[in-house]
Amino acid sequence: MSAAVTATTAEYAPRSGGDRQLAGTGALVRLALRRDRITMPVWIYVVALTVVTMPKTLEGLYDTDAERAGVLDTMRTNSSLRALYGPALDDSLGGLTVWRVGAYAAVFAAAMSLLIVVRHTRDEEESGRQEMVSAAMVGRRAPLTAALLTALIANATIALFITVGMAVTAGGGLAGALALGLATAGAGMVFATMAAIVAQFTESARLARGATAGLLGVAFVLRAAGDAGSDGGTSQAFGSGGGSSVLTWLSPIGWLENTRAYAGERWWVLLLFAAAVLAQGAAAYVLAGRRDIGMSFLPSRPGPARGRLGSAGALAWRLQRGSVLGWSLAFLASGAALGGVTNGATDLVGGSADTREIIERMGGQSGLTDAFLAAMVGMLGMVAALYVVQAVLRMHAEETGQRAEPVLTGAVGRLRWAAGHLVIAFGGAVLIMLLGGLGLAAGYGHDLGPILAACLVQLPAVWVLGAVAALLYGLAPQAAPAGWGVAGAALLLGWLGPALKLPQAVMNLSPFGHLPKLPGGEMAWPPVLVLTGLAAVLVAAGLAALRRRDLSN
Repeated sequence: MSAAVTATTAEYAPRSGGDRQLAGTGALVRLALRRDRITMPVWIYVVALTVVTMPKTLEGLYDTDAERAGVLDTMRTNSSLRALYGPALDDSLGGLTVWRVGAYAAVFAAAMSLLIVVRHTRDEEESGRQEMVSAAMVGRRAPLTAALLTALIANATIALFITVGMAVTAGGGLAGALALGLATAGAGMVFATMAAIVAQFTESARLARGATAGLLGVAFVLRAAGDAGSDGGTSQAFGSGGGSSVLTWLSPIGWLENTRAYAGERWWVLLLFAAAVLAQGAAAYVLAGRRDIGMSFLPSRPGPARGRLGSAGALAWRLQRGSVLGWSLAFLASGAALGGVTNGATDLVGGSADTREIIERMGGQSGLTDAFLAAMVGMLGMVAALYVVQAVLRMHAEETGQRAEPVLTGAVGRLRWAAGHLVIAFGGAVLIMLLGGLGLAAGYGHDLGPILAACLVQLPAVWVLGAVAALLYGLAPQAAPAGWGVAGAALLLGWLGPALKLPQAVMNLSPFGHLPKLPGGEMAWPPVLVLTGLAAVLVAAGLAALRRRDLSN
């Protein structure tokens, strides 16, 4: 950090009030890029790869004009599938790619962007590092500017990769690829500037991330509701084409599909992204100039008194209860949405043998409906792994934020302190998987018992990934963020592996590749017990390492 202070001081050359406000921005951008040199490329790679590999996958699934036209007909009559994926506006490979992954690429870009901005604004203030940097001659608005420029660099790279990749893999000219790339980056920047505003109102980086992620969830729900209520054909508001309901237009995620990449591009929709970014960015700058470093417009209220935090477990619950509640509601709603589209799975597959093969690789060969349910349960499990990694790594945030050491100076041992967080992480995974299964069964309409059992079978694999994060944290705080990479790799294998027809040996690198395919398949206890034992061993090793090492300063 002293190097960053020296660099920003060297760059400072006061010439005017505006220059002083932004002094040191360049050095802070370089520092942010250096700190994100691992996580940012991973995000960019995942978002771009998700998009640019889809045309070849779809070409194998729907290899005739009739099959591709059939997808459009199915989407016009199936509101549940439109809510999940959005409307299909064109039967070209590019158009089907926008339908299949366009909204999700926008969500991933938005998630990446909000994490970048919060990390380099509110996280820095909460840890006290921003005050140290600002003690040098650093402009008042330089940190916010550097965070937004870092997000812009990441989103511009995504736009470039999608444009070039889609032009090569999808064909159909450059216009559609460029529209998709710019719209994806635009969605990312809308949520980057939104996070910049939210960060001015909270003293906690965790709250800033949670609130902005909640707004992202609202945007996705608005898009889904709007698409479900539209027939994907005749316009209801703005010109021709699907995805034009009022609710869809209220969502930045919906703006991407209304750009109509590969379906008669609406270039003017990109102006909506630009206007939202400029307006939100201006608001963030105004707010940032009216508060002190470390403060917020909505300060945190004092914590509870009267002995309600009498144990390490109670403190861990107080810190993580909001996250558990948010994940629980999200899994319940997502399960209901996935259950609602299960009955339309047969319509979507149609006569495509390749699509059936992908679903069976994900969910087993016990019948298409059971295989689809098993595939959806598996997806819930892989997403639950992200929750458990987040909950385990809350210990890392507490330690690096220097909040763990005051707790441990009292009559609280390291193992008791860590156990409180681990119980919530692993127990919370049980809760959210049960709620996800409950929503899935409710949306499907029956088979509650088998679906809940299938959700519970996912837990050993979820726990293994959480245990890997616990081991990495126990070994060294610097290694802890690699837990996200391990969980992300498992998610990527489970999502794209079946479509890319990766060998089973590669799929088995993920713990989810060893689980029985339920419901519908046969229960196999040995892999479940082995994975559970492996999780226990990894957690024990992580706790042993934590007990021996020094805390970070």
